[in-house]
Parts: sequence; C-alpha cells; structure tokens
Amino acid sequence: MKQVMILTGAGQIGMAIARRMGAGMKIVIGDKSPQHAASIAETMNRAGFDAIPVEMDLSSRDSILALIDTARSCGEISMLVNAAGVSPSQASVETILRVDLYGTAVLLEEVGRVISRGGVGVTVSSQSGHRLPALGEEADRLLATTPTEELLVLEILQPRNIRDTLHAYQLAKRCNVKRVMAEAVKWGRRGARINSISPGIIVTPLALDEFNGPRGDFYKEMFARCPAGRPGTADEVANVAELLMGPRGSFITGSDFLVDGGATASYFYGA
Repeated sequence: MKQVMILTGAGQIGMAIARRMGAGMKIVIGDKSPQHAASIAETMNRAGFDAIPVEMDLSSRDSILALIDTARSCGEISMLVNAAGVSPSQASVETILRVDLYGTAVLLEEVGRVISRGGVGVTVSSQSGHRLPALGEEADRLLATTPTEELLVLEILQPRNIRDTLHAYQLAKRCNVKRVMAEAVKWGRRGARINSISPGIIVTPLALDEFNGPRGDFYKEMFARCPAGRPGTADEVANVAELLMGPRGSFITGSDFLVDGGATASYFYGA
C-alpha cells in the first residue's frame, strides 16, 4: 500500500503544496464541497498524481474521523496538508470559530494520533494571527492546550468579546499557531513534525472574495504598500512548505512561518 497524504481544502494553496510533495503517494482530498474536491482530484490525476476526493466538513469531528478512516484504508498516513477554512467575508463569527479554530484543532489532534513515524504536516494559518496585540501568557496557554471540545467555551472566544468577523478570524489564526506548538510536542512522541505557514495576500478565489468584499480597499492598499509591492502566489507558499515537509526541514517543528511579502512589517512599522 502507498504512503498517504491527507489534503484538506480543495484550493490553490493546498494543491500547490500537494503537487510539490505528493508524487508517488495516495492523496486523499477532503473538502466540504464534493465538486471542489473532485475538480482538484481530476486536475492532479491528469498531471500524473493519484488522488481521490472525499466530502469533509472541518467543523465536524465525525467528518474528520471519516476522512482519516478513508485515508488509512489506502495506506499509512505520512503527510497532512491542511488548507481548509473560511474567510472573514465568507462566514459568520460562529462559523469562523467552528471551522478555522475548532476544526483545525481537532484535525491536528486526530491526525497526530495516527501519523506515521517520520511523518510531517503543515497547516495553513494567516498573517491575520500576527495582527493581534499580545493576548498574554494565560490566554496563549488556554488556546494552545484547552481540550478541543472545550475550546469554544473559552471566555476569550465568547461573542461579547469578539468585535466582528475579522477579529474572530484573527483569534482563530492565533489559536492555530498556538495549537501547532502544543501538538508538535505530541507529534514528536511519534517521531513526526508539524508546522504552520501564515500567508499574506495570496491570489486565490478566497482572496478575490476579500478583494471584492467590504474590506477590499484595505487589502489592496496593504499589498500595494508592503515591501514586496504585490500579492503572492500559491507556489510561493508551497516553496516554504517544501522546505518544512522535506528532509532539509527535519529540525523544524512547532513553528510558524510568516509569508506575506512584508505586509505585517509594513502594518506595524510602515509609513
């Protein structure tokens, strides 16, 4: 049986990473939209990969477990690429927390239980997690270590403490980074590694939703003023994933990598 990669989120970033790392593997593609999963699987199969689509809802533990069962029936899970999620312009505060925060935490936890020795994972977070002020040691610890089924009852995540969908997204992405740190300790006991990547504005269908949404002008100005002077591409995120998931990244785990063309630096310290 083949080594198996789980790819969650049938989008451009996830596919770019899978194309770098998935040659010779069975790639199990999970997405809430069966059509999107099937489309990405077909694109990859036409390029010589071996991919199958699976309907998966990241907000549901049962759905995540079903995806993992499908993957295990194909072979030993040795890679995870989590690129699933919703954006501030696509969803409500509740949905963002349920998918991007809780769902990611559950996925990292459940894959970490079965990942093979020498296995590796990356989860796609966001520059938004770097925009929040420091939350404090206690809040960071709670985001990192609270049992997954208790995460959404944390005081910091209650609706009265969340301003809008962007704030919810920032909290979710900050939580992603903290969960990766905590999960890296557990994955390490199995001889496996897990890291996160925090992209800035990357040209994808999701980003185009943001460009055309209520904060579109803000985002356009952000990349126009950043040191790179442009948005990024999915392949530039995949460049980083290739390092993290390959043998040259063997000493890197529990870390987050900001890939935003300097937009966060400009946000804090630009004109």
